[in-house]
Amino acid sequence: MTIAEVSEKYDISQDTLRYYERIGLIPPVNRNKSGNRDYTEEDCKWVEFIKCMRNAGLSIEVLIEYVALVAQGDETIEARKELLIEQRNHLIKKIEDMNETLERLNYKIEVYEGLLVEKEKELKKSEN
Repeated sequence: MTIAEVSEKYDISQDTLRYYERIGLIPPVNRNKSGNRDYTEEDCKWVEFIKCMRNAGLSIEVLIEYVALVAQGDETIEARKELLIEQRNHLIKKIEDMNETLERLNYKIEVYEGLLVEKEKELKKSEN
C-alpha cells in the first residue's frame, strides 16, 4: 500500500506516518523501485496498533518504549506485559473519571430541564 492509501485507510496524516517511522514507532517501511513507501500488511498492523493506543491516550514515549521492547525479542515479554497492564490501569482510571464527569453533566442537564419546565409553567400562569 502507498502512504496515501495507508493515510486514508487509518485516517492518519502522511506527515504523521513519516514521523512515526522516523522515531521508530513503526519499522522502516520498504520502498518500491520509485523510492516510494510500500506498506506491507505487517506495517499496517503496526500503524493500526499505534493509532489504537494513541486514541486510548498512551504517550509517544510509552509506545517508543514498547516498540523497543518488542525489538529486543522474547526475553522482554514480561516487561511488555507489565507495561501494557500499567497502561490498562491508567485507561481504566481515565474511564472511571470520564464516567463520573458524565454523571455530573447528566445531573446538571436534568436540573436545567427542571428549571425550564418550571419557567414554562410560570409563563403559562402569567398568560392566563
